[in-house]
Amino acid sequence: MDLLLTPETKPFGIAALILCGLVAIELAGLIIGISASSIIDKGFGGHVEGHPGAHPEAHEGWLGGILGWINPGRAPILIVMMLALGAFAASGYAIQSVAIAWVGALPALAASAVAAVAALLLTRAGSRLVARLIPRDETYAVDEADLVGLTASVVIGPLDGGKPGRVRVQDRYGNWHFLNARAADGHGPFAQGRTVLLADCRNNVFIAITATDDLAQGR
Repeated sequence: MDLLLTPETKPFGIAALILCGLVAIELAGLIIGISASSIIDKGFGGHVEGHPGAHPEAHEGWLGGILGWINPGRAPILIVMMLALGAFAASGYAIQSVAIAWVGALPALAASAVAAVAALLLTRAGSRLVARLIPRDETYAVDEADLVGLTASVVIGPLDGGKPGRVRVQDRYGNWHFLNARAADGHGPFAQGRTVLLADCRNNVFIAITATDDLAQGR
């Protein structure tokens, strides 16, 4: 317990706390039907070329080169962040434990530098492992037009003609998408949990109409 509270291990404790926070955010998002991982990936312009939402320009330049090296398995950005934080914290505590047993605790800056190098290598390896556990295929990419005509469930509503809410829809490959949507004129409002039909998409906002009983029961 003393090792967890010493100034020499403070950076690793902070990393561990941030990791716990990210895990809590992702779990909360899954409970309410919003994927924090998907939102972050879209903010980065897509986490991998050839996968849904990816944009090649997001991987150009020195930053793209670094991210590409760290993330060879093309795992979601949030997963990579978690891997990096966990690897940094674990490596740091391990380094300080060994140092204390032999020569005494290292300065926090020196231990952090060594732990950062170890974290990069571990994150790179972890990305490859995640890619094997969660296989992705570029043929799974779908366009907005592919989602029009599918039924979706309202996860943030109600959907009306005003500010868009969020719906969850499963594509033909079995992948789930969380989309901005609003009710079409003359339809709605649709409460949370209601099944709707995606009739159109305008400016990245899907237009929802009432789903017939047979479509709603077929979900």
